[in-house]
Amino acid sequence: MKSFPQCEQYTKNTKIVLQDSKSKNKCKICFLNPKREKILTVKVDGCIFTDDATLRCDYALVSPKQVEIYIELKGNDVYHAVKQIEATIAAISSDSTTIKKLCFIVSSRVPKQTTSIQQLQARFKKKFNASLRIKNVQDEYDLSTL
Repeated sequence: MKSFPQCEQYTKNTKIVLQDSKSKNKCKICFLNPKREKILTVKVDGCIFTDDATLRCDYALVSPKQVEIYIELKGNDVYHAVKQIEATIAAISSDSTTIKKLCFIVSSRVPKQTTSIQQLQARFKKKFNASLRIKNVQDEYDLSTL
């Protein structure tokens, strides 16, 4: 991932909780870090990008294994969240096609697991070498499984 020192912070916390502080939705994601590895957290929305025009996700993380993780905490427009993550990968990933990526959308309203969602997931895998996970309200992911 490209470097943005003013927006970066390292943590070795056993739990990294990210939530949307500016909206009324209660979406949040918790990354478990039982091995207390040094995880880079990057505030994308409101730090790397501060204008209203640029599409971007809320946060990005980088694991010690150099896996890039992109997170969008969303009200209910999952398809817009997908566009935000795609734009962020294109803007800040050091290699948008070969580096392994995990993408998370946590939404207050998730559409059913339809073929259109499956097609999005397949497109992310092919285009970005990324898995796309969409959850309702809260999600949890164990970073030691990377």
